[in-house]
Amino acid sequence: MKDQLVRATALGGKVRAFAVSTTELTEELCQRHQTMPTATAALGRALAAGAMMGAMLKGEEKLTIQIKGNGPIGQIVVDANAKGELRGYVDNPTVDLPLNAAGKLDVGGAVGLEGFIYITKDLGLKEPYRGSTPIISGEIGDDFTYYFAKSEQIPSAVALGVLVDVDLTVKAAGGFIIQPLPGLTDEEIEEIEIKLSKLPSVTSLLEKDATLEEILSSVLEDVQILERMDLVFRCKCSRERVEQTLISLGRDELAAIREEDGQAEVICQFCNEAYHFADIEIEDVMAKIRS
Repeated sequence: MKDQLVRATALGGKVRAFAVSTTELTEELCQRHQTMPTATAALGRALAAGAMMGAMLKGEEKLTIQIKGNGPIGQIVVDANAKGELRGYVDNPTVDLPLNAAGKLDVGGAVGLEGFIYITKDLGLKEPYRGSTPIISGEIGDDFTYYFAKSEQIPSAVALGVLVDVDLTVKAAGGFIIQPLPGLTDEEIEEIEIKLSKLPSVTSLLEKDATLEEILSSVLEDVQILERMDLVFRCKCSRERVEQTLISLGRDELAAIREEDGQAEVICQFCNEAYHFADIEIEDVMAKIRS
């Protein structure tokens, strides 16, 4: 299945829902950053959450997810926007832990039990919106359920998953978010909760080629798809942006780099692209700095 997001309503408009398949995107990040399985799963879960939260935005709006726990993976960062463009990285891509007690990749152990999720939304206003909540399990899906309830006051069921194959490639990745709207009865909420408790993992459903609509319909009645959107990896880095970063270092620091190394290399955290500046190119950059 091509990486895609669907936005839907259900139960006569009393529920809104999002579902994503992010297998190819997660594999691309895995290859770019050479992540090990546990790190792949953590980054992939955050990526799926970012894709769906991006779809809650409009126009040129965008957001950044930062998951900062006390586990060995360090920080997880995902950028997303309303157009389905995503990128992301983890501080320590080589983190790989033994399977947890349930026989699953130990994402919680990699992220840690102490720390915060930070969400920064650029809504085109003077100041960005910032929200944060404590990490409650490190499994990321539970943590986003808590974030929506506490920071945005929106009760939500969040399911996120990444299935890594024996050859370390990504076999399936994706997730869904289900949010009740005004008018949903207690009986309907209870029925959804029962179905969620019996639902197989989202990755097992994706692995069996279930469509996103089928996944949502296994939990919700009367699913109406409002939008389908392709998801793509897109990084905002460029040689011009990197050059501006070098200019910001100042003439003295660039001169020291040139003297010591004779060249400069800047690697983008998000896409792992390397930008090389030879001696003469550093001289050209220095010439652009006002004395």
